[in-house]
Amino acid sequence: MKEQITYDIFDKVDIRIGTVISVKKNEKARKPSLVVEVDFGNEIGIKQSSAQITHYYNEENLKGKQVIAVCNFPEKNIAGVVSQVLVLGAIDADGKVTLVHPSQKAENGLPIA
Repeated sequence: MKEQITYDIFDKVDIRIGTVISVKKNEKARKPSLVVEVDFGNEIGIKQSSAQITHYYNEENLKGKQVIAVCNFPEKNIAGVVSQVLVLGAIDADGKVTLVHPSQKAENGLPIA
């Protein structure tokens, strides 16, 4: 387990629900990755991320799926793609990622508390 943090620190992390609107391969990435565009609603808008999620996800089965992401990290250039959010997932011992998503459809942009 990582070190404990206070609620005040956790409260600074902006975690939101969004819907994947487009998916393509990140051809320049060293490890197989997808570039996803996610709609987080009117307040945040559409953001993109390069994610190493190709074990279970592809262009066909990810589009339209709701995901949960950290929206207030600084932008990061990943293999030529400006990654604006960090899509959250569980990582198993082999490095395979299972995305975290709501069990019911929710409004884009809703915060996670």
